[in-house]
Amino acid sequence: MPYASAPTVVSSIASPSDADAFRTLNEEWISQLFTLVEEDRAVLGDPFGRIVDPGGDVLLAREPGSGTVVGCVALLAHPDAVFELAKMAVTPGAQGRGIGRRLVAAAIDRARALGAARLFLGTNSKLAPAVHLYEDAGFVRIARDRLPVADYYARADILMELG
Repeated sequence: MPYASAPTVVSSIASPSDADAFRTLNEEWISQLFTLVEEDRAVLGDPFGRIVDPGGDVLLAREPGSGTVVGCVALLAHPDAVFELAKMAVTPGAQGRGIGRRLVAAAIDRARALGAARLFLGTNSKLAPAVHLYEDAGFVRIARDRLPVADYYARADILMELG
């Protein structure tokens, strides 16, 4: 019988070291596939001020036992009970273990707990596993003119909202 590791623990951001892990995880993948823009730097550099204080949250997936952060996702609050699922990342060594799926499910639950009337996201066709994950979680593709925000990331060529 194959060894089954204990599932990761998902919890809200709580410390400066959590903020560092969130920044590092996202800077790594964004820099590899795209260009880190000023808005990325601002949000990643101050998740408490830019995400949590305005009414959102950052969820972190941790290894049981060690507490090492292996994944993250942010919920950004927008006006009118609109939330954005953003800045999702899983360390390369932890990919393929269902952590992304757990993070998306936890983010949907947390958005509902925060009073979300609408949950949307932007992604890119280069991120096929993520697109599939979002579709499995109930997100459907929408046209750019259906976005509830202006000036959205140019790199987002797939826009979705929870159906």
